[in-house]
Amino acid sequence: MSDKFTARQRRSRKLRSKTKEMSNHRLSIFRSNNQIYAQVFSPDGKEVLAHASSADKEAKLDKGGNQEAAKKVGELVAKRALEKGIKKVTFDRSGYKYHGRVKSLAESAREAGLEF
Repeated sequence: MSDKFTARQRRSRKLRSKTKEMSNHRLSIFRSNNQIYAQVFSPDGKEVLAHASSADKEAKLDKGGNQEAAKKVGELVAKRALEKGIKKVTFDRSGYKYHGRVKSLAESAREAGLEF
């Protein structure tokens, strides 16, 4: 395992422990080279309540690893969470820096109605 991966895992664990204390729903993301994924977890973290990815057919994307795809995924996950009655979430960036695709996803989810 690389030091880069280990550091991201450490940052991720730290944020998740704080999220459990707040007992909010958690909007968690995973970013790969080709796709971006978003999931809304229950406060205890045992159940996925809403999810979206750039690989979804409903997103209708040609490329899944760019900022435009991240914006669509943010809108899609916000729409699905609001349908389930989830309005307030904690944003879990999974140890990634808050820029680029991560920032685009977060901003589009906020614009679509999620609060965090």
